[in-house]
Amino acid sequence: MKTLMRQGMLFFVFLALLSAFNPRSWAQDSADGARKVLIKTPPVYPTLARSMNIHGVVKLEVHVAPNGTVKSVDVKGGHPLLTQSAVTAVGHWKFEAAPKETKEEVDITFEAQQ
Repeated sequence: MKTLMRQGMLFFVFLALLSAFNPRSWAQDSADGARKVLIKTPPVYPTLARSMNIHGVVKLEVHVAPNGTVKSVDVKGGHPLLTQSAVTAVGHWKFEAAPKETKEEVDITFEAQQ
């Protein structure tokens, strides 16, 4: 039983080492949010949301053109009173240039001030 466990452990170590030296793992995948944001416009906290003490995270999928400009923004989650402000802000962002269009996942956090 111990021999079997030792062989299994060696197999997993081998797989870990193999993936560490895999050249594909070194390349940046655009789906992982690899593009750096060069210009970030902060969102405006909506007055109604602030007065109602609404806070949280808005999850967005941003379609970025090869030149780094934002082509479109899709809302993936968040409070409806916060989403428009997040979409407007991210629409003004500028990303680094890349060879092709990419999709980036962005989270915008709205925190209630105390």
